[in-house]
Amino acid sequence: MENPLLLFPQLNISASKEKSYYKVMKSTVKEELHQNSKAGAKQKRNRLSLLLQKTEFHEGDNLGKPRNLTKAASVSPEEAVKWGESFDKLLSEKAGLDAFTKFLKTEFSEENIEFWIACEDYKKSKTVHELMQKAKTIYETFIQKDAPKEVNLDFQTREITRQNIDQPLITTFDAAQNTIYRLMEQDSYPRFIRSDPYLNLVKGRNPSRPTLRRRSRSFTVNDFQGVRPDLTIW
Repeated sequence: MENPLLLFPQLNISASKEKSYYKVMKSTVKEELHQNSKAGAKQKRNRLSLLLQKTEFHEGDNLGKPRNLTKAASVSPEEAVKWGESFDKLLSEKAGLDAFTKFLKTEFSEENIEFWIACEDYKKSKTVHELMQKAKTIYETFIQKDAPKEVNLDFQTREITRQNIDQPLITTFDAAQNTIYRLMEQDSYPRFIRSDPYLNLVKGRNPSRPTLRRRSRSFTVNDFQGVRPDLTIW
């Protein structure tokens, strides 16, 4: 019997074309898979790179940042000079308070200014319920033994505050707040006005990154890693 492909040559041509077609398709599919694999790998690398950048950014935030005491463009040399007149003057201005808070972060003692700010906010309470809630939060955060942001108070002041916490008044934290105020005024504030970032502000130069310092012996031994004061609890 004769080969049907010889009898019908068009079948041979068709088979040859079909074979070539599948060969081309196979090559095309392989190439597409290769391209997709490369694209996927590139996409993964891009995602990894972005993740690393975000990680580095947040890690930088946790090192008691800040790059500057405050934005140089937002504080004039004249305004910065006034901060050096008195501790009261520094804390009475928002930019000054922010700059001092950032400075304390470089010394790992920001719990002192956070406590002072919390006490100022506490005095603005308008109801008994609000007063009690804030008093409880302040005591558990800053006053009680082994509190997460325990401030350095003498035994007598701490004990008086503890005794008054069950029936808090507007004046409940006055003694403790005054103690921490004096501590910052006598210890941290002089270093602040001698620091290079502050002097750069006074001279109108772009502030340099402050150097992280070891905690002063005047402060409590607890170390805290918070980047910014979280006052949302108030």
